Amino acid sequence: MKKFTVEWTKNAQFDLEEIITYIKMDSVSIAKKIFFEIKKECDELYYMPERKRIVPELQQIGILNYREIIYKRWRIIFKIEQERVYVLVVADSSRNLEDILLQRLIK
Repeated sequence: MKKFTVEWTKNAQFDLEEIITYIKMDSVSIAKKIFFEIKKECDELYYMPERKRIVPELQQIGILNYREIIYKRWRIIFKIEQERVYVLVVADSSRNLEDILLQRLIK
């Protein structure tokens, strides 16, 4: 059984920090819980990351190499390349994915 290395991009790390900072304003304990749960979800991608769904907005335009985890109200988008999984985006699922990607391209 093939195992993958899971790596976080700087953008995804920043996304998670922003989310946790926002949650911390209401509750430090909930922020910690969410942080560790999201990290755990991503760490589990070392095993069969292909089983996660292809990002629907990208699938509609024929881009099939990006997948996602839906965890509570967040979308965790990642890409599989050879033996590595790259966590690219952690975003509130109510946000428009096109807007997020456009902002990333402009940076």
